[in-house]
Amino acid sequence: MTTELIKKLLNESLNPDLLEILDNSAAHAGHAGARSGGGHYHVTIISEAFEGKSLVQRHQLIYKALGDLMKQEIHALGINALSPSEETKGSL
Repeated sequence: MTTELIKKLLNESLNPDLLEILDNSAAHAGHAGARSGGGHYHVTIISEAFEGKSLVQRHQLIYKALGDLMKQEIHALGINALSPSEETKGSL
């Protein structure tokens, strides 16, 4: 359920060319964050919104899009945020 909500919020806010979300919560069973209900996720996202933005600015855009999910539903979030031009360079 949380994965689908993450997907919905990021799609609406950042209109990504690519969005992959991995739910690693099961690997962290028993962890303090997992006990309080927060999941562990990793997001790979390619969006024009990241063009010309620093890594910190990209992460801030993602945190803003996810809003209150970051307070309870998400305990840990790994982020790989690229602009389309960076993704193209990486595939050469």
